[in-house]
Amino acid sequence: MNWQPDMLKGQTAVITGVSRKIGIGAAIARALAEVGCNIFTTYFRPYDATMPWGSQADEASQLIAELRQMGVEAVGIELDLSQPTAPAELFAVVQERFGRANILVNNATHSVNGGIAELTPVDLDNHYAVNVRGMALLCQAFVRQFAGEKWVENGRIINLSSGQSFSPMPDELAYIATKGAVEALNLSLSAALARQGITVNAIDPGITDTGWIPNELHEQFVAQAPMGRIGTPEDAARLVRFLASPEAGWITGQLIRSRGGL
Repeated sequence: MNWQPDMLKGQTAVITGVSRKIGIGAAIARALAEVGCNIFTTYFRPYDATMPWGSQADEASQLIAELRQMGVEAVGIELDLSQPTAPAELFAVVQERFGRANILVNNATHSVNGGIAELTPVDLDNHYAVNVRGMALLCQAFVRQFAGEKWVENGRIINLSSGQSFSPMPDELAYIATKGAVEALNLSLSAALARQGITVNAIDPGITDTGWIPNELHEQFVAQAPMGRIGTPEDAARLVRFLASPEAGWITGQLIRSRGGL
C-alpha cells in the first residue's frame, strides 16, 4: 500500500493504554501520526507500576511531545478505565479538544497471570472492568458522537484481542475469558453499526516484544517462530493503520491474526 503522508490528515484517533514508549499503543500512535492523524491517548500509571516491566513516570508525556514533533496535534490524559464513568468522561474531553473522533483503538488491557487455583472474584472483576465493560462503554461513547447521522465517513473501531481462541493459555484464565468476550462483541457490534458506515474489527498481534519477555523465553519463542522472529509493536501498528484507513472501508466484523505464522 502506498501510504500518503496526509492520508488521515485532520482525523482524530483515540488510543487507550499508551503509557510505555516501547508498547503497542505507542507504536499505533506513531503509525497514525505518520499519516496525519491527530492523537488522543489514555494511560494509567498505577497499573503499570504493578507490572514487572514498570514504566517511567514521564514516558506518556515524552510520547506526546514526540508525536507533536511529527506535525500533528497530540494530547494524553491519565484515566482509570475500570471506572464506569471513565469512557463518557474521556469522550467529553476529546470533544472539547478536537471535536469528534474518527477512530477508536481499544488497546488498554488488564492482564494478571492466574490459573484455576489462583482465580478469585476480585481478579475476575478487575479484568472484566477494563477489558469488557470499559471497552464496550468506550465503543458506546464513540458511537454516540454520531447520533442522528445516517452515514459516518471513516468511522473505525479497532479492538486488540489475544490468542486465546487460537491456542490454550491455562495460566491466564481471567485475561483470556475477557478477551474472548472482546471477540464476541466485535462480531455482533460490527453488524449493529454496519448500516451507519462504522467498521468494527479486532486484531490478534500474537507474541509481541514490548520488553516483557525474559531472555530464555524470548529464545524459545524465536526458535518456534516460522519467520525466525517474534512480533514487534510496529507489526501490530501497521495493521491498525490499514484498518483505520479509507482502504479498509469494506472490512468489518473480522478478527485478523497477525502472528507471523505462529
